[in-house]
Amino acid sequence: MLEIRDLNAFYGKSHVLHGVEFDVKPGEIVALLGRNGAGRSTTAKAIMGLVDCTGSVGWKGGAILGLKTCEIAQRGIGYVPENRDIFPKLTVHQNLRLGQKGDGKDSRWSFADMYAMFPRLAERQHTEAGVLSGGEQQMLTLCRTLMGDPELILIDEPTEGLAPKIVELVGQYLQTLKAKGISVLLIEQKLTIAMAISDRVLVMGHGSIVFEGTPAALRADAGTRREWLEV
Repeated sequence: MLEIRDLNAFYGKSHVLHGVEFDVKPGEIVALLGRNGAGRSTTAKAIMGLVDCTGSVGWKGGAILGLKTCEIAQRGIGYVPENRDIFPKLTVHQNLRLGQKGDGKDSRWSFADMYAMFPRLAERQHTEAGVLSGGEQQMLTLCRTLMGDPELILIDEPTEGLAPKIVELVGQYLQTLKAKGISVLLIEQKLTIAMAISDRVLVMGHGSIVFEGTPAALRADAGTRREWLEV
């Protein structure tokens, strides 16, 4: 589905990604792990056309490297950035409506689905998004992305700064996406949630993939965890 080959990314003269290669298959949750500065967020931005890149980004058999971000999104890739990017002066419902693709008639997701998944959003659907808690804003960002009916979602640090109960809720949400056939590339620092819900894990260090395997394989590889993940 998603095929990354020899991906290099640059911020001006700074070479950040070095020949990154991996795949994400249909209905699969892949966790991209690593310390801050390893290149994880840059990888998501590169896929979405937000940084200068070379190499190959394939999506469902076609090349998307070089396309505009809006064109990539229209092809079925959703992106949830770390900073959440809600519209603070719009209500919860209005934020969701902005994420809707077309008239929404052919989408697998509806407003009712979002409110059923996160009842707290239903309670606050007429509230301005800017006054929501951090956890509520994260729920809203995730749901707004879903309203665009993506087949793959790139999610950058969805549990950052959230209470443990909300972290658990986000994990359940991601498993719900998988059950609906949606692929997820999860950029995460919390090993507990990443290892619990992922089919495969990738570890990134210094802009390259240094490990790829199952969560069980990573648990058994103390050397990789010590060198590339543990503080």
